[in-house]
Amino acid sequence: MELSAQQPPAALHQNRQQDHQQAAYEYSPAACFIRSVLAKIIMCSNNKGGTGRVSTRSQMQAEIGKRYYMILLGINYMCLFLGSVSSSLLSKFYFNHKGGSRWVSTWVQCAGFPLLLFPICFFRIFTDRKSFTGFTPKILGLSILIGLLLGVNNLLFSWGNSYLPVSTNSLVLSTQLAFTLVTSMIIVKQKITYPNLNCVIVLTLSSVILALGSSHDKPIGLTKAKYFKGFFSTVCAGLMFALYLPVMEKIYQKVDCYAMVVEMQLVMELAATALATVGMAVDGGFSEMKTESLKVFDLGPKAYWLTVGFNVVTWQLCFMGTAGMVFLTTSLTGGVCMTALMGINVLGGVLVYGDHFGGLKAVSTLLCVWGFCSYIYGIYMNMKEEEEEKKTEICREKNVKKMNSDHIMELAEIVTHNA
Repeated sequence: MELSAQQPPAALHQNRQQDHQQAAYEYSPAACFIRSVLAKIIMCSNNKGGTGRVSTRSQMQAEIGKRYYMILLGINYMCLFLGSVSSSLLSKFYFNHKGGSRWVSTWVQCAGFPLLLFPICFFRIFTDRKSFTGFTPKILGLSILIGLLLGVNNLLFSWGNSYLPVSTNSLVLSTQLAFTLVTSMIIVKQKITYPNLNCVIVLTLSSVILALGSSHDKPIGLTKAKYFKGFFSTVCAGLMFALYLPVMEKIYQKVDCYAMVVEMQLVMELAATALATVGMAVDGGFSEMKTESLKVFDLGPKAYWLTVGFNVVTWQLCFMGTAGMVFLTTSLTGGVCMTALMGINVLGGVLVYGDHFGGLKAVSTLLCVWGFCSYIYGIYMNMKEEEEEKKTEICREKNVKKMNSDHIMELAEIVTHNA
């Protein structure tokens, strides 16, 4: 071998040191632990917590998968909780302090999509999965189309939120649950049971009571026409979101793992941001942001940009939590969990902004809590029945195996005796 084909001794020693350091990192206890946890979370999120498409080699593996599934489910619901409450209050804070651009309010709901690169890179570093490997042209096209529809939905929500108080806006959005049940029946063949039907009826009734008794709840200076325009814009936003949930559940049936859900969410939010950016550019939203921050927003430029920044973060938490809940459970369960937060939003609007909270709103909130508890009880009873069925099936399989083994032994004895 020629000397020119060999590496210099110093360079060779440096490369060996880098290889040793990389190997030490990859096989360190901390890195191995993180890799194993993430792999289990991604695997069990695909198995939906031990139900449906589960491939269990042993009872211990099933219990481990269920445990990490519950961890991932808790993380997503916490993101939904923090994002829903914070984004609702911050959006109203923007409008209360003379912010008036609905395009800005629409843009901040989706502009935080670069934040999703952090979990995507995290999964890429600590697992062997390559990013965006499961995408097909169909899934990519659907993600872009749904993202554009989400952009329209965000605009409708901003229109309604600019007119309605936080408490009224949150409770009106609870009507989306009735629409979600109908669309889930059509798209994903959701079964109708007494608990989920009771939940939908109660929550819809609470919204009707709110609509009939909230005419006095209009902010000062808001005309009746604009109030009802905001009311019906919010209802339309709920309709579109009710269609979005079961459609995503249908698409998620083709998704390999939770990491791919995050990647799809990135594509959808990117498409929604493109739509909002075009709308802002045509309607002069970017120049309006600068004017608002310097001359209109009554708390000053720093408070304005902090409000916009925190809005961007909280909305991403809300949408990512929603996507995770739909993937890990069902579209109807995700809608119920979102509706359960309406009462928190109502209390937040009352405590932070002093929204009126009369008897009808109290009744509406109680009906929301009642409907949610009814649904959770139904899920609990359903899980209990499934566990009983699994135990019965396992006992039946054991009995069949025992009968077969006894039959084989009897045949063996007969053969031996005849021999």
